[in-house]
Amino acid sequence: GRDDGVEYGMIVEYGGHGIGRQMHMDPFLPNVGKPGKGPRLKPGMALAIEPMLTGGGGETRELDDGWTVVTADGSRAAHWEHTVAITEDGPWVLTAAEDS
Repeated sequence: GRDDGVEYGMIVEYGGHGIGRQMHMDPFLPNVGKPGKGPRLKPGMALAIEPMLTGGGGETRELDDGWTVVTADGSRAAHWEHTVAITEDGPWVLTAAEDS
């Protein structure tokens, strides 16, 4: 574990999802879980993996605009995403940076 004096949190009510003909498709991919549990990934699927890490707790609240989400404790958060294709040979990270 880390010992830098920062309490890290994972936002659990949001997560990744399938992506294809629509922006948000099944399956829902939670940011936390147990190995071997959850949806079975099959070749042909495309997934948006979207972890969200906070410098505090993992609770959030939605602002009055109905869109913006912030951490409930006011801590900073990071949200990033990769798009992954599931192939017969395994996962292919479509958004990975090319080697320099």
